[in-house]
Amino acid sequence: MADIVRRVTTTASHPTLAEVISVLEQMYDPFWARDWDAVGLVCGDPQAPVRRVLMAVDPAPTVVEEALAWHADLVLTHHPLLFRAVHGVPTSTPKGRIVHQLIRANCALYTAHTNADVAAPGVSDALARVLGLTDLVPLSPDPTEPLDRIVAFARSEIVGNVVDAVVTAGATTAGPFRGGADGDGGAGRERRVEVVSPRAARSGVVAALQSVDPEISHEVYELATSSSPRGIGRIGRLSAPTTLREFAMLVAEALPSTTQGVRVAGDPTAEVSRVAVCGGAGDSLLDTVRTSGADVYVTADLRHHPAFDLREHGGDGPPYLVDVAHWASEWPWLAGAANRLAGAMEVAGSPIEVLVSVKCTDPWTFRVPSPGGVVR
Repeated sequence: MADIVRRVTTTASHPTLAEVISVLEQMYDPFWARDWDAVGLVCGDPQAPVRRVLMAVDPAPTVVEEALAWHADLVLTHHPLLFRAVHGVPTSTPKGRIVHQLIRANCALYTAHTNADVAAPGVSDALARVLGLTDLVPLSPDPTEPLDRIVAFARSEIVGNVVDAVVTAGATTAGPFRGGADGDGGAGRERRVEVVSPRAARSGVVAALQSVDPEISHEVYELATSSSPRGIGRIGRLSAPTTLREFAMLVAEALPSTTQGVRVAGDPTAEVSRVAVCGGAGDSLLDTVRTSGADVYVTADLRHHPAFDLREHGGDGPPYLVDVAHWASEWPWLAGAANRLAGAMEVAGSPIEVLVSVKCTDPWTFRVPSPGGVVR
């Protein structure tokens, strides 16, 4: 396992939990999370000061004990504590005990899950980097947010008011301002104002234009959508081709040790160079992998039937499969996220100390190898 990652700074003043969350949500916008997910603040006072943050994959009891022993003010985990709806958190339940422990210790809990999966950089970027992959692109890109270009012609004397109004209403870009056909932009002349804004904000932006001048002329153009740098999984290349066996050994060395180790499906002597990865459970992407041109796919929690079907389609050829423990596939993300958070808080003038937990929360504790011989 890699060494602990720790960033230590000191200052007379400390940011509030709300300020730390504001930075986290610039890195991992909750809007990016899948609609079935549970991300954000689980417990904690937004106005409480934050000096120390412990990062971990799971909000497990051993992680909470580690956080409280270190006097952490915030535990940031990848997996949600309350993934499914609950009607109470009594101490007679495992999750309830964790909530009460944290509250009694004035320690907050925050989750960045699928919003960290799709982020760029995110969970799969970190997995790809520790495997030495370059030229990364999303395996399953998120679409970009639909945008509008709105063009208006405003009298010179109200251009400033128009710009202020549309930006307040949600426009993301304002300009350029060019003189209209009827003059050079002097008083009474028209000037062209262009804004780009989210399509969801269209009605508000148009209303903002009309609030300044009810008779203002304008046109709305829907911009073409494209793929985002965000998305689930990543695909990239090794610096040089290698065999599937050698690549599997690289994976085993790059990730923290677990009972499962690394399982492989494919010819160990086959050559691989183009690699797809997905931190966490990734068999939902197997159809995408099959058409991606990847030689091998590294992920976790592969089930029998989806894996069997993929290999049946591939015959003796690619894509091959490398299955690792769920926790191990997501652990590399913590180091980069910790450094980005600590760096952003330092730039903001509110340094904090960030520690990456090295507690293994993989649920499997031992393995019994199958004996040799024929199947009975």
